[in-house]
Amino acid sequence: MFRWKATAATIAIAALVLTGCAGATEGSTGDAGGGTLTLGAITPPTTFDPAGSEWGNRAPFYQAVFDTLLLATPEGTIEPWLATEWSYNDDNTELTLTLRDDVTFTDGSALTGQVVVDNLQRFKEGTSPDASYFADVTGFTAPDDSTVVITLAAPNPALLNYLTRDPGLVASGESLGNEDIATNPIGSGPYMLDTAATVSGTSYTYTKNPEYWNPDVQHYDKLVINVLADATASLNAIKAGEANGVKLASNDNLAEVESAGWTVNANELDFQGLLLLDRAGTMNPALADVRVRQALNYAFDREGLLEALQSGNGSVTTQVFPESSAAYDPELDEYYTYDPEKAKELLAEAGYADGFTLSMPSSTVLGATTYTLVEQQLADIGVKAEYTDPGTNFIADMLAPKFPAAFMALEQNPDWQLVQFMLAPTAIFNPFKSEDPKVDELIAQIQFGDEATQESVAKELNTYLVEQAWFAPFYRVQGSFATDANTTVEMLPTNVYPAIYDFVPKA
Repeated sequence: MFRWKATAATIAIAALVLTGCAGATEGSTGDAGGGTLTLGAITPPTTFDPAGSEWGNRAPFYQAVFDTLLLATPEGTIEPWLATEWSYNDDNTELTLTLRDDVTFTDGSALTGQVVVDNLQRFKEGTSPDASYFADVTGFTAPDDSTVVITLAAPNPALLNYLTRDPGLVASGESLGNEDIATNPIGSGPYMLDTAATVSGTSYTYTKNPEYWNPDVQHYDKLVINVLADATASLNAIKAGEANGVKLASNDNLAEVESAGWTVNANELDFQGLLLLDRAGTMNPALADVRVRQALNYAFDREGLLEALQSGNGSVTTQVFPESSAAYDPELDEYYTYDPEKAKELLAEAGYADGFTLSMPSSTVLGATTYTLVEQQLADIGVKAEYTDPGTNFIADMLAPKFPAAFMALEQNPDWQLVQFMLAPTAIFNPFKSEDPKVDELIAQIQFGDEATQESVAKELNTYLVEQAWFAPFYRVQGSFATDANTTVEMLPTNVYPAIYDFVPKA
């Protein structure tokens, strides 16, 4: 079936969100039947108000105290959570959810259809960077206490996916008007935020919710999440035994982490490579020719770049869809080989035997070495890389758009989410509003087709994009989460931070 999976559809430049400072922890390790789970996170939440929430690296702060309507699993499926059942109408423009009848918020109030509607509406109208996920929603209604109906202007094949993450968070209805909702969250989740023991931006302490409806996923009596400001702080916490699990911002210290007796749990969520944005050639005429875009793909030694820039931690690829996607085809990971001579031939056929200049933005966040190697490999086929550093306007200028191409690190969203993120004329990472009749046709088939059609067409779309060289991906980057000898965790295929429920103490 078509894979409706969760992801954090945000820009994957970890260093842009490396804020806060490291905090001390009790350092007690969890064991079967209770104890404390101490985690390290890259960045703190900006608010606990679900209407302003985010996912990705901030997910554990919210997931500890709030439940979502649906649950994304390590197996890549979507399972019941606050909603036990769901179904669409015939044209997939109306989603009906049936709610659990045994859920109570920590303030004693009950879960009802109207409470869920109020949360969904607040998220749609709120300040979350993901509020646009509900852009095509025309209404939320609660026919009764156990039912919620979401009405859409057009089918959205990613809607179930979204309800497993921040748009699906549900707070107590009575807390939605509280003045302190940003700092004192009231949910129905497995833990409760201990505001007295929490230092905002530094360390967050949660205690077990004694009335939680699903005690099977409460593996600890207490949860502490410390914000570790940089790689040094993370490594120090690991070596000192001050945590049970730590999200690693990079793979630079994996050997030291493992030598400390920790396990590195990995997934591959992000890709790095060139975004060939100006496919119509409005800013750089050369990019309008598919042979030029293909030449750029043949220019790069992906294996060498992966080793030089990521110490080999990842997988080379020439497709932007991830392994978790129905669109994924393993053969497309090596569609373009490293072949500078082939690249030169294609450039000559396109009328660029003497090469051309490619203007791109640069950012210190992505590392000077990256830009040097990209410049060298482009020069080998006669293309001159001309960099401009927009500073903190890097992303804004790229999306303005002020550049025809850019080196970038982005999440590989599955299926419809990636279409809306990078491919559709309205997608944020399609700033030139590029269109192609074939792409438009396939996108429409995915949106309005049945599940079997969606899956087969997603594969066809992926193949076409690779053949037409809409992008020049280099590799998928290994995302790493370290756990100590007392703790196990299962990684999610589509989020950088594991689910709170999936941390388990070793017996």
